[in-house]
Amino acid sequence: MKIIPGPATLILGVDPGSRHTGYGLVGSAGGRLEMLAQGRFSPPAAWPLPRRLAHIHQGLSELLSGHRPAAVAVEDIFHGPNIRSALKLGHVRGVVLLAAAQAGAEVYEYAPRLVKSSVAGYGQAEKSQVARMVAELLNFRGDLAEDAADALAVALCHAGQSRLGGLGSAPRNSRRGGWRGLTEADLAALVNSK
Repeated sequence: MKIIPGPATLILGVDPGSRHTGYGLVGSAGGRLEMLAQGRFSPPAAWPLPRRLAHIHQGLSELLSGHRPAAVAVEDIFHGPNIRSALKLGHVRGVVLLAAAQAGAEVYEYAPRLVKSSVAGYGQAEKSQVARMVAELLNFRGDLAEDAADALAVALCHAGQSRLGGLGSAPRNSRRGGWRGLTEADLAALVNSK
């Protein structure tokens, strides 16, 4: 694990899923963003849903108590044709929100299109494009698990919204353009922070 010198704000991004719940911990200090941890919780698919939810809750609770992030950024539910999958995803999101609330972290929710737009500049970017941009923005040269890359993208979205002042009581309703609203000085600071 890397430690960022000086006071750092920790942001935990979470990409909920009943089979794989990705997480990514980003530290922000002096305009510099750095990945501190990434991974996923993958309970066995044969387990019943309540046991999988307990596994995800326990893993997140341990992660939250070990790192104490100031903010937990969670991807909001996307609209899809499969109601059963959406309901399972809602259960997982509930567990994620519960673990964050129990840890005393501020919780922010972001629509998938805003996350993609914030990181890749396009709200319908492919997962591979998002993963490449996450690695580029965090100057990371290793392998990112798909779910961890998505979670890191949510954390980066939150960092971008924070810099732009787009935070409020319901950040998921924000219509800001993510990184598009950055000034040239902001962009230079991001590029030079690597």
